[in-house]
Amino acid sequence: MANRIVVRNVDAGYGAVRVLHDVSIEVRDGETVALLGTNGNGKSTLIKCIMGMVRPEAGEIFLETDGTRVDLTRKSTEEIVGLGIALVPEVLAGRRRQLAGSMSGGEQQMLAVARALMSSPRILLVDEPSVGLAPILVSRVIGKIKELKERRQLTVLMAEQNFNQATKIADRGYIIVHGKIEFEGRSTRELRENELVKKYYLGV
Repeated sequence: MANRIVVRNVDAGYGAVRVLHDVSIEVRDGETVALLGTNGNGKSTLIKCIMGMVRPEAGEIFLETDGTRVDLTRKSTEEIVGLGIALVPEVLAGRRRQLAGSMSGGEQQMLAVARALMSSPRILLVDEPSVGLAPILVSRVIGKIKELKERRQLTVLMAEQNFNQATKIADRGYIIVHGKIEFEGRSTRELRENELVKKYYLGV
């Protein structure tokens, strides 16, 4: 089954605070697409819009499955999961009160991936898999996402601020700055050569 998520001209936010401004992206069947941005630029809000957790004020978000278009902005999160879309959320925020010696950050993140896969999704949304993890664990988690994607023929949208890790597994990506898509890279090479990337991520 061919699946595609399309986000078109979306504005969204929380109350009077506008976070996303006229955002358009698409994730085509079988791709891994990176949504790159430093903290506070709207990555998680966009993921939450796709999952029905935040309602856009304008624009459209739809899933295309074998030529059928489903409007996700009118669906509940449960209905969206039922359509084959699953979310691996940021998981480390809840660890602040956790007893020492219990799950490590890497284990916690793997558990979040496993929970998302329980619904047998076709499309996986991954929100900041590297947050709070040591570099070696980031590499392991990203590698696991790649392995699962290939084994299950998943379509993946990954919001991430760790540019080098994200581009290891992404086919292409978008850069979001202050809630606007500032650049669309049709390949990881295009992303690497972009001036915004050099400025924000590569320290050039």
